[in-house]
Amino acid sequence: MTAATAPHFGPTPSTPAIRRPLAAAAVLAALVGMVFGLLLGGAGPASAHAALTGSDPQDGAVVATAPKEVTLTFSEQVALGDDSIRILDPDGKRADTGAVPRDLQSGSTVKYGVSLHAGLPDGTYTVAWQAVSADSHPVSGAFTFSVGAPSKTTVALPTDQTGGGLVGTLYEIARYAAYAGFILLAGGSAFVLACWQRGAGARPLQRLVVRGWMTLTVATLAMLLLRNPYTGSGKLADAFDLDGLKAVLDTKPGAALVSRLLLLGASALFIAVLFGAYAKREDEREKKDLTFGLAIGGTVIAAGIAGTWALAEHASTGIQPGIAMPVDVLHLLAVAAWLGGLTALLVALYRTPDIDATAVRRFSGIAFGSVVVLAATGIYQSWRQVGTWSALTGTGYGQLLLVKVGLVAVLIGIAWFSRRWTARLVTGGGDASTETRDGETAPAGTAAAGASTTETSGSAEVPDISGATAEDPARAAQLARQQAAVATAEKKRIRDADPDRSGLRRSVLAEVGVAVALLAVTTVLTSTEPARTEEEAARASTAASAPATAGPVEMKLPFDTGGENGKGMVRMEITPARTGANELHLWVDGSDGKPMDVPEVKVAFTLESKDIGPLPVVPARLTEGHWTADGVQIPMAGNWKVAVTVRTSDIDQTTIDKNMKIG
Repeated sequence: MTAATAPHFGPTPSTPAIRRPLAAAAVLAALVGMVFGLLLGGAGPASAHAALTGSDPQDGAVVATAPKEVTLTFSEQVALGDDSIRILDPDGKRADTGAVPRDLQSGSTVKYGVSLHAGLPDGTYTVAWQAVSADSHPVSGAFTFSVGAPSKTTVALPTDQTGGGLVGTLYEIARYAAYAGFILLAGGSAFVLACWQRGAGARPLQRLVVRGWMTLTVATLAMLLLRNPYTGSGKLADAFDLDGLKAVLDTKPGAALVSRLLLLGASALFIAVLFGAYAKREDEREKKDLTFGLAIGGTVIAAGIAGTWALAEHASTGIQPGIAMPVDVLHLLAVAAWLGGLTALLVALYRTPDIDATAVRRFSGIAFGSVVVLAATGIYQSWRQVGTWSALTGTGYGQLLLVKVGLVAVLIGIAWFSRRWTARLVTGGGDASTETRDGETAPAGTAAAGASTTETSGSAEVPDISGATAEDPARAAQLARQQAAVATAEKKRIRDADPDRSGLRRSVLAEVGVAVALLAVTTVLTSTEPARTEEEAARASTAASAPATAGPVEMKLPFDTGGENGKGMVRMEITPARTGANELHLWVDGSDGKPMDVPEVKVAFTLESKDIGPLPVVPARLTEGHWTADGVQIPMAGNWKVAVTVRTSDIDQTTIDKNMKIG
């Protein structure tokens, strides 16, 4: 869940309680430093959340004639529907033909085109688009361009992004609940099998794991139903549209959600065995074999469920998906083992009287191993999604990552106290548990733990059922319930009287609180456009819209019309030589270098790479040999071919051309 998180308990009781937390903190601080060090390394572009990186015509461009089609370029693969790209004229009517967007991809360039109607009038046109990224998140946007000259338009650019509103809120809540449910299900089960096998019979732990399963199942069903309106109309009623649901099932995210539901069916059988046959098994050898089988089966199921996230979200797109997906699975499993185990430990400390220090010590080792995995996978994920210092501080994703790192630092501080309480608990009572009269274990560290349960607990007297006769079974049952209640109260008193255990409970509770906040930040990160992609889109937008350095740009074109006095030179200057309006000056000189008075001069601009033009310009004669034109519109930057036609007599003329970089 984080690039580095704090271990919670010391692996052995032999190291001093203070020195071990300081050493671990130093190691983890170094790991966090490695995260940011690697962020400085260069790499190829990583994508997640598609961004519009270009269009033709560009946003705000003014073109002389209406284009035949509008093209959009994206930073990564996207899924488009029949109506994903719409072009609206100044009156709000459809200017496109309504055909399915044409796939114009070439190599790594992701481009789609939409054909326009012929004979479109001048004015400002609006392009509205909506797509689904390869990482399953919906994206949308809009921009305008003008034909001839800008005009008023009745179309209002949409301000709300797709995936928002009530449906978006519900979908994000379901996403958070799904992560939380998986952590409780996988982490709670791992805690029972690896740390405290007797906990399989503890009702509080059973309820914790079952509730995790129910939460994940309900959240997955909700996401499956909400997927259609989340990526489409945004209307809650469309959640029950069967056609929309069928379309969702044909997508990668839909298939991942269905796969998760199937795996949850298998996990229900796992839970039934864990808290049924396994909890009741008495033979140690048989229980050991069953433990091994449950561990293997549970790991496979947990990895499969984690894989449904990896296969459909950020890890499945961008650079190195073959590495990123298994790394993401390991990351989620480590989060579940750490945070889910921590929650199970908290429940055991508060709700069960007989958990011993051995279980706490075992969880310490698992927690430390989880931290190592989280640090390694977190470093890789941070490099992949952020990449640079500027992205870390200048984007929403990077700022959320900094918040995450801050929460980790707080968690490390709290973990110091947990490790100290653990060391005291372990060293304070040998095996950390002693037998009571009922055969239960009581926590070590208290004087009362070694004594058998007495007939009184404080002022409470334990009822004696020896006088209850078979003729009065109701009375005997009532007295038995009272005795059990008093015995439970005595166990709770002993448990609460242990200052080491109470201190551990408080510190673990604080850890869980910070971890929940950490999970919330992580969930938001998974639905936030990664920093690297955001910066790439911003650079592309800036490059497309930034004006070129002010001109003028000059060029010389020698000509020969073939007639008498038909040779000369055209000197042309265009200012400021950028997109938009420009000022054009032409000087026509004869072969003697003096101004040459000619009957007519014409100019045309063509951008062959974009199939734009020729755009005709007819300059006006200013003085002998000097022609000029104002307001020459250049719709976009590029390498333009400038064709100049010079007529020296009624029958003698020639056209010369040369390329000029504009914008």
